[in-house]
Amino acid sequence: MPNYIRARAPGGSYFFTARLRDRGSDLLVREIGLLRRAVRETKARRPFEIDAIVVLPAAIHTIWTLPDGDADFSGRWSLLKGLVSRALPPAPDRSPSHLRRGEKGIWQRRFWEHLIRDARDLNDHLHLIHSAPVQAGLCARPEDWPWTSLHRDRREGGSAGTLPGSRGHGAGPGIRRAS
Repeated sequence: MPNYIRARAPGGSYFFTARLRDRGSDLLVREIGLLRRAVRETKARRPFEIDAIVVLPAAIHTIWTLPDGDADFSGRWSLLKGLVSRALPPAPDRSPSHLRRGEKGIWQRRFWEHLIRDARDLNDHLHLIHSAPVQAGLCARPEDWPWTSLHRDRREGGSAGTLPGSRGHGAGPGIRRAS
């Protein structure tokens, strides 16, 4: 069994990619209301800030900032994925290992995470998030994709390299939002 080493920085900002097991699925945009409810419930139970996000048909790219003293992003992803999965029927092609674990076979088991180190790293990951729908061939311009925080950021006057509402970076290894 692999031993995954995760960067843990309480109160840090992290970039994540979470994918569906079926990369050809459109479930995340088809069930966007369910996903939004799951995100709201996850945030209510285990607070965090969504600094940027794009929802693609079968993947989510996002940057989250966790509260001071808290580095449990895995628990948040487990809760969010579970809330979505419990509201849906199981995948028709579940493997024996999914069946043994009682999993519906909707999500990939793992997710990609990266601790944001500095403003340049943040800018690079914001660009990745905003350009993802264009790179995936889903639209011609980032602003044409409806399921992105780019619209919120522009309404709130955010710019590349800063988190919406932030007034600077904290002392920790992640980019910090001001309280």
